[in-house]
Amino acid sequence: MLQHLACCWWVGVIGVTYVQLCVCNCSGFWNLEEVQVMGLTKYVVLILACYIGFQLFDRFDPGSIKGKRVVITGASTGIGEQIAYQYAKLGAKILITARRESALQEVVAKCKELGAQEALYLPLDMGKQEDTVRLIDEAKIRFGGLDHLILNHITNNYMRLWTGDMDLLKQTMDINFHAYVSLATQSLPMLSESHGSIAVLSSFAGKVGVPFVACYSASKFALHGFFDALRQELQLQNANLSISTFVIGSIDTPNAKEFSKDVMDNNFFYTTASSTAYRIMTGTSNREREVFYPWYQTRPMLLLRDVAPPLVELAMKLTVKQEIIEKVLKEPQFF
Repeated sequence: MLQHLACCWWVGVIGVTYVQLCVCNCSGFWNLEEVQVMGLTKYVVLILACYIGFQLFDRFDPGSIKGKRVVITGASTGIGEQIAYQYAKLGAKILITARRESALQEVVAKCKELGAQEALYLPLDMGKQEDTVRLIDEAKIRFGGLDHLILNHITNNYMRLWTGDMDLLKQTMDINFHAYVSLATQSLPMLSESHGSIAVLSSFAGKVGVPFVACYSASKFALHGFFDALRQELQLQNANLSISTFVIGSIDTPNAKEFSKDVMDNNFFYTTASSTAYRIMTGTSNREREVFYPWYQTRPMLLLRDVAPPLVELAMKLTVKQEIIEKVLKEPQFF
């Protein structure tokens, strides 16, 4: 903690010193009122610099994960699988779920090899509300409580134009949104008791509308609306538990490449699932409100979205294969 504060302090000192040098070098050109404004600017720079230093400093304590009781959904492959391995390496107790039992068995076996205190699985369908209840009940029976709830699962999401398929929209919302709400709701008593944390895996498509994934994008936007509101309601009730939302970019996973291969170039998927999983674990443990990962791929575009949305939409178009754009022009929907 002392190293952390020292880091923030020195970043602030450097920022203020820079402003002072600017004022001194330009003193012949500033009047008193302008100098007073620059004085205020010093304090603003100090606050911003300390905040940046706080964000950049790695305050994660690996020892805090040992013995943590963790539930991870969508853990048979991809990011969810890697999250399980990250927690296992640090000695957590893990309960994972997905639909494919054989894949879950392999993940559990590896978690035990990596050092998990306990590693259990339960094959379930997150499209069924009763299965979301069963998962949390199982965590209570097996662990006697819960510390971290990692909401990661999604439905199959092949990229396609919106064609008016309301059944697809309902299925997507049931799995990608309603199941998250149900799991979190069922977990609140245990997480409140343990002062635990909820991790909500969202996406860049939950902040910016992305073509060819209208249903998926809608479900991710819904997550932000619900969990941002729930976080505030819990704060009003002095509930000592955290909700961290993760805005994830293009991650190199088999499913991401499979779902997008007909529409996008796979060269966009170069951030590893392992590094993403580690950041999710640290962000959850640190009780961070919102995490953008990778930052350079997600945050700048969101800042641009608010000032120049046409440029963001142009960037989205540039990720689509040219032959797909030509096909859409020749075979438009609804026209």
